[in-house]
Amino acid sequence: MRRIIYRASAITLAGFMAMTGQAVRAEFPEKPITLVVPFAAGGPSDKIARDLADSMRKQFGNQTILVENVGGAGGTLGAAKVANAKADGYTLLVHHIGFATAPALYRKLAYKGIDDFAYLGLINEAPSTLIGRTNLPAKNFADLRKWLSANSGKVNLAHAGVGSASHLCGLMLQSALNLQLTTVPYKGTGPAMTDLMGGQVDLMCEQATNSVPQIESGKVVAYAVTSAQRMKLPALAAIPTLAESGLSDFNVTIWHGLYAPKDTPPAVLTKLNGALRASLKDPDLIKRQEALGISVVTDGRVEPAGHRKFVEAEAARWSKVIKAAGAYAD
Repeated sequence: MRRIIYRASAITLAGFMAMTGQAVRAEFPEKPITLVVPFAAGGPSDKIARDLADSMRKQFGNQTILVENVGGAGGTLGAAKVANAKADGYTLLVHHIGFATAPALYRKLAYKGIDDFAYLGLINEAPSTLIGRTNLPAKNFADLRKWLSANSGKVNLAHAGVGSASHLCGLMLQSALNLQLTTVPYKGTGPAMTDLMGGQVDLMCEQATNSVPQIESGKVVAYAVTSAQRMKLPALAAIPTLAESGLSDFNVTIWHGLYAPKDTPPAVLTKLNGALRASLKDPDLIKRQEALGISVVTDGRVEPAGHRKFVEAEAARWSKVIKAAGAYAD
């Protein structure tokens, strides 16, 4: 009889613990969530993270969502922090295209690579612009291409640091043109743009969110956009794509995705993905992104499986470009 009672008690206790576990998962999040941005405050990645935090907060009953900037080493320090964080869904990563390129760019990483994360969904895509100093002897991309061919060893191409979006776009441009330009790395977009406007460097690939104000004010010249289609923003509507300018199939967009540490419980991942999908339908978020020339993702890449498949394809594509250029970082 005692064995029967003990066994019944054990079953009851196990059932209670299972129900309690389900209740805990159902109540996620019970405390603030942190979105880690692996770059300095004020940049495009920081902006999207803060916009996303505002929208996701609504989906979670106004639960606090914090943004923490952990810059350094081309975004790998922030990524490592999330990869090594507790896998409970309370520490997430908002990262751009550098998430897919880091394993090829860096010989040593403080994490294993793209397999160290759980994929939650792609957030947005933004084209870059090919911009130049105002006194370049080229009025359009056709003129620029001729000038580059004649002066390739003398042309300075600025970028915001190894692994940055501007660096990657510049590598792709040189590969497409079959030219080697002199690349000039800076510690961030700000100083690179300052020197371009001042005429200290010749060219730069820069995300449209940062370049439009300088284009509109006439401080730099826009030669092309890097997306497959022209942009709808008034300042860029008349600017051709690189693909239509003669670089067939040239398509570089700067995308952002949301990630959790590997082994985060499936129930938590499902809740996070649901909040992300709802956020990407938020009219306020969409309006803020479109004002910057950014497209919010609405296709299958907003789902974990589609997101992972896309990142793996991007990693394979950029690995070839990086290896061909020998553009490695220590």
